[in-house]
Amino acid sequence: MAAFLSHDLLAILPALWLAIAGMTLLMAGVFISRSVSQIVFWGAVASLVIAGILAVVSPVGEQPFDGLLAIDAFGRFMTVLVVTGAVLALIMARGFMRRESMDRFELPVLVVLATLGMYLMVQANDLMTLYVGLEMQSLALYVCAAFQQDKLRSTEAGLKYFVLGAVASGMLLYGCSLVYGFSGTTSFQGIVASLEVGGESTGILVGAVFIAAGLAFKISAVPFHMWTPDVYEGAPTPVTAFFSAAPKVAAMALLVRVLIDPFAALVDHWQQIIFLLAVGSMALGALGAIGQRNIKRLMAYSSIGHAGFALVGLAAGSEAGVHGVAVYLAIYLVMGLGTWGCILAMRRDGAMVEGIDDLAGLSRSQPALALAFAVFMFSMAGIPPLAGFFGKFYVFLAAIDAGLYTLTVIGVLMSVVGAFYYIRIVKLMYFDEPADAFDRPVGRDLVPVIAVTAVATVGFFLFSDPLLDSARNAAATLVAGLSPSGQ
Repeated sequence: MAAFLSHDLLAILPALWLAIAGMTLLMAGVFISRSVSQIVFWGAVASLVIAGILAVVSPVGEQPFDGLLAIDAFGRFMTVLVVTGAVLALIMARGFMRRESMDRFELPVLVVLATLGMYLMVQANDLMTLYVGLEMQSLALYVCAAFQQDKLRSTEAGLKYFVLGAVASGMLLYGCSLVYGFSGTTSFQGIVASLEVGGESTGILVGAVFIAAGLAFKISAVPFHMWTPDVYEGAPTPVTAFFSAAPKVAAMALLVRVLIDPFAALVDHWQQIIFLLAVGSMALGALGAIGQRNIKRLMAYSSIGHAGFALVGLAAGSEAGVHGVAVYLAIYLVMGLGTWGCILAMRRDGAMVEGIDDLAGLSRSQPALALAFAVFMFSMAGIPPLAGFFGKFYVFLAAIDAGLYTLTVIGVLMSVVGAFYYIRIVKLMYFDEPADAFDRPVGRDLVPVIAVTAVATVGFFLFSDPLLDSARNAAATLVAGLSPSGQ
């Protein structure tokens, strides 16, 4: 028994490390002194980096604790993305926290605990693990959204996120209960076996729909997107950057795993749902952002649109589709964090500014920042040869291979429409009369993040092979049990 337990604990070493690190940092902040915020901050960054390394070196192919978790290449790929997003978002938050009197130890601890929940999400192999990981992440994120207690917008964002998130969690839990009731198990392998023996079950299908709806809320897919603009605008900007990166990747990875693994036999049914979610998200993301004058709300609609593009790959229901989703999430993580780094640099007289019109003439006062911002905007629009183009290329290619021509055409059209508001920002920066200059320097914490993400966005086609190979291996691992009808 002890040998089996130690083997299981070794298999989930990254999760154990994050749990111990989170509790240690929390106790250090509470019991030692509240002035240790910088120590806790860098301890959180180091803990996340170590967790990412442990995830890379840990062996795959394990299913510890009687299959509650699946330690595979897909989970490892997504864990690396999640940890990368959390680390970069924390680094970008450091200067903001000092300036806005948020330099408290709780935020880094919450990020560590949220990342622990995300690890459980992307490695989930059971409905119980799925729900525990999702709630562990969500509870931490609710507090993060309301972290600026002296700002009405922040507390309002936290409350909205909490109330709507509770509704989504209820829908997901109801779906899990239906699946358990009609299959007699919460294990992903058990659900697969139940569908093989008993054939398609209406109860399991309805449960899968509720589970997909709950997860669609987490990725802000239409029509479960209503929280996104308000929460993105109201939450502290570095927290919003974190929301747009790690949690979105983890939720999308969980949605892919749930539909491709236990519900693979129902692919003909859930494919229609994902089709509609993708179309609605791409359309709203493209059209809803056009009239926005606040950069954070614009990025909220942009994130809705990008969720739709990622869902195009999932709608294919094939290995190529999962590969496309994995590549898209990696690229979106990089260019999204770079964009939020540029937004965090929008300060005037020491205060954050969020108006899109404030970017007017930026190329004349801060040409390097304007160039980086333009790179990210062109990449978000899908202009070749930048990274964003390849992200859309792979998901559209998978959709074409699956015969989803209508979805592909709609995606291309919405990409063209969405390019309008991205290019409008570039036009403001380079051709409009200058507004008052932003504060200089940009910030020691932001410069390396913006520079690295910009270089990765521009040079993706030069060094993309390792990422593409890792994503292909992750997709092949996950889709190994997919039914022929899904291919």
